Amino acid sequence: MNHTPSAAAPQRHASTPAPAGAGAGAPSGGGFPSGGASPAGAGTGPAAFPKRSIMAVLVCWLLVVFDGYDLIVYGTVQGSLISDTGWGLTKATAGTIGSMAFVGMMIGAIFAGRMSDSWGRRRTILGCAVVFSVFTILCAFAPNAFIFGALRLLAGIGLGGLVPSANALVAELVPPKWRSTIATLMMSGVPIGGSIAALAGIPLIPAFGWPVMFLVGVLALVVVIPLGLRYLPETLPSEAGKAPDQAANRNQAAGKKPVGFGSLLRPPFLGLSVLYALATLATLFAWYGLGTWLPNLMQLAGYNLGSALTFALALNLGAVAGSVITAWAGTRFGPVPTAIAAAAVAAAGLLVLVTGPPVAVVYLMLVLAGVGTHGTQCLIIAAVASHYPAHLRGTALGWALGVGRIGAVAAPQIGGLLLVAGLGVNSNFLAFAGAAAVAAILLGFIITKNSTSKAVGESHV
Repeated sequence: MNHTPSAAAPQRHASTPAPAGAGAGAPSGGGFPSGGASPAGAGTGPAAFPKRSIMAVLVCWLLVVFDGYDLIVYGTVQGSLISDTGWGLTKATAGTIGSMAFVGMMIGAIFAGRMSDSWGRRRTILGCAVVFSVFTILCAFAPNAFIFGALRLLAGIGLGGLVPSANALVAELVPPKWRSTIATLMMSGVPIGGSIAALAGIPLIPAFGWPVMFLVGVLALVVVIPLGLRYLPETLPSEAGKAPDQAANRNQAAGKKPVGFGSLLRPPFLGLSVLYALATLATLFAWYGLGTWLPNLMQLAGYNLGSALTFALALNLGAVAGSVITAWAGTRFGPVPTAIAAAAVAAAGLLVLVTGPPVAVVYLMLVLAGVGTHGTQCLIIAAVASHYPAHLRGTALGWALGVGRIGAVAAPQIGGLLLVAGLGVNSNFLAFAGAAAVAAILLGFIITKNSTSKAVGESHV
């Protein structure tokens, strides 16, 4: 920036593990039919989509919107924290604080995904929502950088746990033919929340200061969480009242495998589990690096705060569009091939920014970067949700997103260090473009591995 301020869901081999709906147990409430099948699959055919399932999906989507807001809000206030708080923050220390939420997300994603497979989706989702809402609100009252960073870490635990748990629940509520599409569309909540943060910051920060941006978390507590209590079902079977040996016999009779990370890290899941996690790491490095640093990068390029936030808005609106575009393309062409194309688009768009294009082209490239980075992550989530059996789905999503958060943790740090080293704004865009390109390559290995698996009769995406 030197110049200016399928038609159907992917097919499975006969030996592929049964989808989420097959043989999972009775939900605990809300009027859903028994059997671990998605409620849509009971009695009305595989394409049915009951009204109560729709309401549950909408509640999950609203929670993801708040999740997205909470993630991007730090990028909107970062400049104010450096200049207005008196906390003595530098670009490097601001990057460290930006990473704290992602450290928490890594912890939350790994353990909440596992918890949702063991304790239930509903309780895990609502618990995570309460955690990230409460600690986000408390950020507005932080007296110093240390407390603020600690609160962001604790909020991040809830943020990280929500997405894999909500995706696991939604995968079990919708018919198999809609699973990939709905998983991708639901993740549009992240950039929509980010867009709201950017739009809200333009008038609110100058008028009321940075703390007001964190008080928005009150809305999740008083509006969305009560809706979740009413509409979210429990899709896992309840073993309450059963002796341990009875539960074990029931699981054995149902042919269930043990829940846990060990199941992911041995055949037939080992290779794909590693590749999905690494591809997520690279994608989240690019997406959250941009989300954290873009407003500040544009200010360094010579734009005022309002203009810098409109660039962040372009990135997030591109991500919203990417959720819709990739939902359609992923269903038609498969989530992994579409994700490769999306990652390549993101890398190309970010590389163009380095050439110093006109402002109109800058906006266009940021839209494409949003389409590509967030679209890639949506498609990876859809692929993981489709590949793993029901008893491992939450754990698999938590594994991929948890390991992927290493990229989200590293991106704010590396972005700040590149600036402190005097390498300029373009160094950040090059780093994020390189990460998107690496994601495309790793996803290409998944295609290759799937082709090999088909040849030997293993499951594939």
